[in-house]
Amino acid sequence: MRQFLYVSNSNNSSEECFGMPIFLLISRHSPENCDMFNEKARKVTLELMGKMEELLKKHGVKMLGGWIVTTEHLAVYAFEAPSFEAFQKLGNEPEVLALSAFETYEIKPAISFEEAVQMIQQAT
Repeated sequence: MRQFLYVSNSNNSSEECFGMPIFLLISRHSPENCDMFNEKARKVTLELMGKMEELLKKHGVKMLGGWIVTTEHLAVYAFEAPSFEAFQKLGNEPEVLALSAFETYEIKPAISFEEAVQMIQQAT
């Protein structure tokens, strides 16, 4: 996975247009596994939330934001990490793995809208 892209500008010098990789985490669960109604899922979720800041710091990962679609039992989170390996190590922490008993995950590398515009402008 690429972490940096260098492009030439009109002065023939290279400039960095991407920083640390961004990962989108899409999480889903069934209504039966919803932590609003499932006591075991709620306990695991609350334990993870209590340690999340410490785990993020341990792996050098930053949570950029999170959004919940309650009626669809869906959550989307955005993270910035120094590498996919660092993000994967975070996901292998016992507190995170415990939640996978109730959730399914998709992880997608992403770039910002501004970075996409920069790529398009540099493509000419």
